[in-house]
Amino acid sequence: MRLNRTYKLKDIASIIHARIIGSPDQVVTGLNEIHRVEAGDIVFVDHPKYYAKALSSDATTILIDKEVECPPGKALMVSDNPFRDYNILVSWFKPAVYSAKSVSDSAKVGLNTHIMPGVYLGNDVIIGDNCIIHPNVVIYNDCIIGDNVIIHAGSIIGADAFYYQRKPDKFNKMISCGRVIIKDDVEIGALCTIDRGVSADTIIGKGTKIDNHVQVGHDTVIGERCLFAAHVGISGMVIIEDDVTLWGQVGVPSNLLIGKGAIVLGQSGLTGSLEGRKTYFGSPAIEAREKMKELVLVKGIPALIERLKKLEKGV
Repeated sequence: MRLNRTYKLKDIASIIHARIIGSPDQVVTGLNEIHRVEAGDIVFVDHPKYYAKALSSDATTILIDKEVECPPGKALMVSDNPFRDYNILVSWFKPAVYSAKSVSDSAKVGLNTHIMPGVYLGNDVIIGDNCIIHPNVVIYNDCIIGDNVIIHAGSIIGADAFYYQRKPDKFNKMISCGRVIIKDDVEIGALCTIDRGVSADTIIGKGTKIDNHVQVGHDTVIGERCLFAAHVGISGMVIIEDDVTLWGQVGVPSNLLIGKGAIVLGQSGLTGSLEGRKTYFGSPAIEAREKMKELVLVKGIPALIERLKKLEKGV
């Protein structure tokens, strides 16, 4: 999340009463979670397992729960609960404001765009020219839709990220302050759900076509001209390059990359990143030819067992 202006670290720390290690005049320009940080950002970390990743990331301020050695050129904010304080900062700089109107006064709709009955457009939504938004579509605050986009009935764009901190007695919700950006010439089927980024953007690339009942998780970046069939489920923080095809019921876990031109056949389940320009099948998904050979071998196991039994009997 980009802040509305440049701040000094001492001003940020005063909001959450955190102790500073490093320069109190360190420049802060944004808040981001670890996967999307850049210079000027604050990132939080509250587990020793991830200290090194946060401290070596591009973030220049680390909100942390323990005093550690501060890397050169960076600063620390020490807090007894970084997750809580990160949420406090998100709410401080981007307070939740909801529209009670079907189409918010701050929403902008382009030329020759058709908004059907029952559509909800939240605050600061931007929709380009020549779009069709079918009945009962919900587009949450701050989402951006390009030109020549079709969104079919009942789809929801910009719901919160599925992102929680597990505690022994409950789950603490991380406040989502990112957006969804849908580029030109995209078509989204009926009853799809595309979640906003936690602190950055979920992006659907130009010319991509999405079938009905597809889920796209937070902070996922989808390239151009991709094709997703019905019931595809994509977790958060996935990178899908251009010209990727995912057939029906493919499941994609978080934090992986699918290379350009890859094809994943129906009902496959991914367990890791995939190289581009290959076809995959199975769960876990491997190259389709290898999987088919494997299935042929498996099919032959009963006959092999029968032959072994006959050999044992001396037949």
